[in-house]
Amino acid sequence: MKSELRRQRAERFAATDLYLVIGHEFTNGRSIFDVLEAAAEGGVKTVQLREKHLSGLELTRLAEKFRRKCEELGVLMLMNDHVDIALACGADGVHLGQDDMPLDAARRIAPDLILGRSTHSVSQALEAQEQGADYVNLGPIFPTQTKNTPVHPLGLEIIRQAAPLLSIPFSVMGGVKEHNLPELLAAGARIAAMVTELTQAPDVKAKTIAMRSLWNRSV
Repeated sequence: MKSELRRQRAERFAATDLYLVIGHEFTNGRSIFDVLEAAAEGGVKTVQLREKHLSGLELTRLAEKFRRKCEELGVLMLMNDHVDIALACGADGVHLGQDDMPLDAARRIAPDLILGRSTHSVSQALEAQEQGADYVNLGPIFPTQTKNTPVHPLGLEIIRQAAPLLSIPFSVMGGVKEHNLPELLAAGARIAAMVTELTQAPDVKAKTIAMRSLWNRSV
């Protein structure tokens, strides 16, 4: 049974449209805090902190500061990979890859966090759902340069196949851009996870507003 806090967090995630994934590597030299604030001003309500090249100490200190900023902005914060750091900084949830901690183990030590899982097939998505994930991410949908993965782009068909079978929210990721967002929505996506299309935009707030408007035109 979900705790009340986990239920509230899951509801906030389910209401997400744009899901920002951010780290220093893809901000064109700008502060992640400045990019986060601009995206929040544009309406982003969920963000994942993803830093792959920091020590545990550096990442914990950054996550604590990032969490405070998310609370100030009213943004749901997810931590990439690290359940321990998510708990230490008071994050709302953690996003786990296929090679990260099993969902049942993560749930035992983090009963109030929402748990997401990266999935690269319908079977993986359904397995994560059965194991208690609060949401799954499908991807990469299109070619992407922001993440090293041996998985070939999955295309729109995985969305069409998975959407009727999933009872939990799902996000889509990998090469998501403003120009292909309408076709993602038409295929059944409702939550779009994005990196560079937002984090490298010259005007992050304006880009966020423009992209969020596509939901009203496409859904």
